[in-house]
Amino acid sequence: MLQPRRPKMSKPLFFFVLLLSVLIPPISSSSSIITSLSKGTSLSTSQDTQISSPNGDYTAGFHSVGKNAYCFAIWLSNTLGDDKNYTIVWMANRDDPVNGRHSKLSLLKSGDLVLTDAGQRVVWATETQSNADVELELLDNGNLVLTDKTIIIWQSFDTPTDTLLPGQALTKNSKLVSLRSSTNFSSGFYKLHFSDDNVLELVYEGLEMSSVYWPTSWKTSWDNGRSTYNNSKIAVFDLLGRFRSTDSFEANTSDFGEGGIKRRLTLDIDGNIRVYSLNKKKTNWKVSWQAFSQPCRIHGICGLNSLCTYSHDSGRKCTCLQNHSMKNLTDWSYGCKPDFKLSCDSNMVDFHQLPHVEFFGYDIKKIFNYTLEQCKEECSHNCICKGFQFKYDEKDGTYSCFPKTLLFNGYRSPSWKDIIYVKMPKAGNDSYVERPIGKLQCEGTHHVLLERSYKQKEQHGWLKTFIGFIAALGVFEFIFLASYLITNLKCSSATPGQVYSPAIDRFKRFTYAELKKATSNFREEIGHGSGGVVYKGKLSDNRIAAIKCLKIEASQGETEFLAEVSTIGKLNHMNLIDIWGYCAEGKHRLLVYEYMEHGSLADNLHASNILDWEKRFRIALGTAKGLAYLHEECLEWVLHCDVKPQNILLDSNYEPKVADFGLSKLLNRGGADNSSFSRIRGTRGYMAPEWIFHNPITSKVDVYSYGIVLLELITGKSPNRPQSNLDNDEMQHTMLVNWVREKIHGDEQSASKIQQVVDGALDCNYNLEQMKALIKVALQCSKEDKDARLTMSQVVDILQE
Repeated sequence: MLQPRRPKMSKPLFFFVLLLSVLIPPISSSSSIITSLSKGTSLSTSQDTQISSPNGDYTAGFHSVGKNAYCFAIWLSNTLGDDKNYTIVWMANRDDPVNGRHSKLSLLKSGDLVLTDAGQRVVWATETQSNADVELELLDNGNLVLTDKTIIIWQSFDTPTDTLLPGQALTKNSKLVSLRSSTNFSSGFYKLHFSDDNVLELVYEGLEMSSVYWPTSWKTSWDNGRSTYNNSKIAVFDLLGRFRSTDSFEANTSDFGEGGIKRRLTLDIDGNIRVYSLNKKKTNWKVSWQAFSQPCRIHGICGLNSLCTYSHDSGRKCTCLQNHSMKNLTDWSYGCKPDFKLSCDSNMVDFHQLPHVEFFGYDIKKIFNYTLEQCKEECSHNCICKGFQFKYDEKDGTYSCFPKTLLFNGYRSPSWKDIIYVKMPKAGNDSYVERPIGKLQCEGTHHVLLERSYKQKEQHGWLKTFIGFIAALGVFEFIFLASYLITNLKCSSATPGQVYSPAIDRFKRFTYAELKKATSNFREEIGHGSGGVVYKGKLSDNRIAAIKCLKIEASQGETEFLAEVSTIGKLNHMNLIDIWGYCAEGKHRLLVYEYMEHGSLADNLHASNILDWEKRFRIALGTAKGLAYLHEECLEWVLHCDVKPQNILLDSNYEPKVADFGLSKLLNRGGADNSSFSRIRGTRGYMAPEWIFHNPITSKVDVYSYGIVLLELITGKSPNRPQSNLDNDEMQHTMLVNWVREKIHGDEQSASKIQQVVDGALDCNYNLEQMKALIKVALQCSKEDKDARLTMSQVVDILQE
């Protein structure tokens, strides 16, 4: 029987203090500044270290682009305007932000500059190689360079994002791409590049269509003042404020020639190219040149079935056509959709005229010398016709008809003399009334917060949270007391009806409160496991543990939990992770593992120079022994199904331990029922072809994955990186294994061929005979024919010879 709550209790007070410690973030220290990054060192999102140019004008580092989402970027060091925003001029990973914890930019010993997401995945790399003492430096002009003190082997000026700085060139191999919006730094819809005709052009590449809108598309290159007779394809924005290209285009800023002015050329989110000059007080930017003075002429600015209007007083705004509504209330690029259905019966449709309006492009055909009635008849009988432009030709004094398949690139201008006729149901034959939905500012309205799985504690707004907490303290006390009493009742005995296997009973059963305390309220995340997040914790007996909190959904989650614990509970091998206990309380499912000091193989292989050849070979052999035990020596036949570097953990001596059996499946040795594998399991890049082609699943799927891991150990290259990260002349290959096979050409004994595939970070310091054995094993294990692959026990025998 529950007792009434006592007037004074220490538990609620403890809960209050503990919650305060979570709600109130620690005061962060200011950023540390360095001038360069040398080989073997890195910048981390958690360290907040930045690189500064010698003159202090530019800074490079991790920039927040959303909730726990970061990009490595270059920006002007001083904030501008009342909102104190930084001006970003370059980004490395704009379309693939990294987590706020454990993500690094590392300059490897091989000379490759690599950005990794939480130490697990290579997001971006320079793909450079150098044996010299390469350094990463930020120059006074805002150019980030990799240099060996004599030559530049990579520079950010070669890969611009949306901005050119003075002295920076746009070439046939580069392009400017606008931002998606002022709050979304990913790639937008507008691009500036050289066409196949050697002409510098602006292109709209939207959600459903694309078109060239600069230079004027209906004119020839000569009429636009451009020349196609060049093959160099270079456009340069110089220090004087001039922008010119090899197709004869040239433009000067309004402050052209004035020295000492800081400028930038940017392809803005509205598709306009603008040059911005910093005013003399260096407090804000002013536009000193732009490609378009009429912003509504830019394609795609308001989307389908909408109109763009502009005035100097109110700026640009978008409106839907009558009887249309916005597809996305926060983003005009999606356009508008009709609130009606058009009939193909010509007697059921009518036309509404819109004077001074043009919808550029998407003409079905052009019909010369047509009357208005003839044009209406033409569009009425054509089911795909959405309306038509009726245009007067001043040269011959006749009208032409332009029936349209889409109403796109619409704008209204008093200077436009012609009329557009929009096709609508006859029942809606009211006079046209323009319905403004909202004003589209040049800086954009689409607000997107990118999110990553590793959550950071809030850095702002904690005072509001604290005040809200005080107001709700009474409620929290009640909830805590209730949950405390119920938890003690639950933990005193197993939940009625809940069954635990004998394997689980071998381990210590932790309460959720114990593990919450051990992890300091799950504060320090150290990685992801199968189906959950892993935290570092300290148990009551002072052992350091890795505690995995499983993501579960009703019965499926409990099944996954019991399967994993049951599986691991029956295993005992020096190269398999050891499990110490579990928690099964309410909706919570947690596993308690031994803690591995050096993290995963993925953390070490691509983010540092720690792994010498001896460690790599020991990891390869130990992993093979662990998998051989799973397949052939333990009481059950266990398939791992997700062998990859993230699931190979390293202890204090760099001995490998295979971890994470959340995707494993117990099979009887006598005859496996492969039909129980109802879905693909594993990780892209390491999965055997059997998963894709639905062939019988055997232990050979683990053998294949192990072979890919070996190739990664040998080459230092991830199978999930774009193939261009291997070599420029290897673009025809689609997989890392194919690339190695092509390099070796079937001769694993050739030292010169082996040298071509070995990780440059090893600096030729490896045992040639061991390397030959490892390459032989890797290529045999990664064969597409599963019957041609080795078994894991055969792998162990070969590597131990």
